[in-house]
Amino acid sequence: QVQLVESGGGLVQAGGSLRLSCAASGIIFSINAMGWYRQAPGKERELVATITSGDSTNYADSVKGRFTISRDNAKNTVYLQMNSLKPEDTAVYYCNAYVLARWYQSYLEVWGQGTLVTVSS
Repeated sequence: QVQLVESGGGLVQAGGSLRLSCAASGIIFSINAMGWYRQAPGKERELVATITSGDSTNYADSVKGRFTISRDNAKNTVYLQMNSLKPEDTAVYYCNAYVLARWYQSYLEVWGQGTLVTVSS
């Protein structure tokens, strides 16, 4: 069974930085796209950034120029570097990946459990 485990969340002041990590574990053959999503209190989950297996990236307009997504395929890990954080970035951040693993017939979408990021003003 594949699991995604996020780390790196916490409390930071506005203007500060955090780096989130998400590592996939299990008997994994391949990972296609990976991404970060977030859900603020009372709001729907929204896309933050995605990265393909070929390292093409896509960002929400609200984080362009401040956040950077990257991945280390050897470690089955995706990162989210968050700079110039704003109070409106406060949310639970979830990682997501399309994984081909042992016993899977095709790529399946897997979600992490989430990590809380709180930005104080």
